[in-house]
Amino acid sequence: MKEIIEIGKNAKEASYELAHLDTSVKDKILLQVADALLLKTGAIIKANKLDLTQAGEMGLKGAIVDRLTLTEERIMDISEGMKQIAMLEDPIGEVLEMKKRPNGLMIGKKRVPLGVVGVIYESRPNVTADVGALCLKTGNVCVLRGGKEAFNSNKIIVEIFREEIGKLGLNSNMIQLVMNTTRESANALMKLNEYLDILIPRGGSGLIQAVVQNSTVPVIETGVGNCHVFVDESADMSKATSIVVNSKTHRPGVCNAAESLLIHSAIADQAIPQIGKALIESGVEIRGDSTVCKILDEALPASEEDWSTEYLDYIISMKVIDSVDDAISHIHKYGSSHSESIVTSDYQNAQYFLDRVDAAAVYVNASTRFTDGFEFGYGAEIGISTQKLHARGPMGLKELTTTKYVIYGDGQIRK
Repeated sequence: MKEIIEIGKNAKEASYELAHLDTSVKDKILLQVADALLLKTGAIIKANKLDLTQAGEMGLKGAIVDRLTLTEERIMDISEGMKQIAMLEDPIGEVLEMKKRPNGLMIGKKRVPLGVVGVIYESRPNVTADVGALCLKTGNVCVLRGGKEAFNSNKIIVEIFREEIGKLGLNSNMIQLVMNTTRESANALMKLNEYLDILIPRGGSGLIQAVVQNSTVPVIETGVGNCHVFVDESADMSKATSIVVNSKTHRPGVCNAAESLLIHSAIADQAIPQIGKALIESGVEIRGDSTVCKILDEALPASEEDWSTEYLDYIISMKVIDSVDDAISHIHKYGSSHSESIVTSDYQNAQYFLDRVDAAAVYVNASTRFTDGFEFGYGAEIGISTQKLHARGPMGLKELTTTKYVIYGDGQIRK
């Protein structure tokens, strides 16, 4: 598409300027944008209401509407996150190593920006601000292609970025929004190898797999979150109940919400009624195995599909297992390598779970909801990677960098 190629050209040109901006200038942009977001809260909410109205007309509801919604409090959180990013140490230019070779060459390695980062995402206008801020701080130009359901919200946020960048006499194409929200624009971005250095999808499994399978631009896969909480036989029931309910209900429509609960058979008679009652009182539908259904009248029978489903809703699957190893096997079979938690008072079981579970984030006695760039101290995140190459887990500043070698010589030639 002609529009996408033009965006790519503009992004590549802007990348040469942004990559070498002084940290103080990048931080100044971020602080100005953070203040402008607060000053224009009314306008942002007005644009967001247009999106919410259209979402209703499209028949969207539940978690997707929650992710789409911007409130004064959420805009304040976005602004605060941006200020935190401005205060973080700039990773660009960091010298990771420097060594002298026998021939006198000094060979060093330092952090540099990735270049041009493309992001395809759905229904979350906060992603627009988070990606813009993290990319600016790390000297990366970003090309954003949001979904049509959040178009008006994304547009005003990007306009605020571009306005504040322009006020400093800089190239506003350091951040660009793809105005075309058709599938064709997403497909075009996936083939924009000449201008994009990396492409990051954020959304449901359908979007993520479409990008992973069809993109010729290198992709960082931000994963679907089929997250588990395992309540071990030594678990404190009060602590377990609180962790499970928080993991499931704090924000059920996000990728770090728990979708499946595993309970040790030794405590099933006590744990299922107590935790089940708390979940039901919080509006959660429980889909359980045969043991769960015998103990908890309100539980519905779970199907095989339930164990691998990311509900993004007030639904949880519940299964009784006989050991830590059984819990780990279940997680590896059905999980998505995102976030997994064990509730236990047994140190050995805790360490065993931490060591053996293959996931981006593994918790002991804590809610899965903490897998988040803001909570990890990154100010925000560009996504939560569930793959193992280039980055894994919440992607903050360092995950948006690569390295290059710098070599100092004094006339050396190779013999």
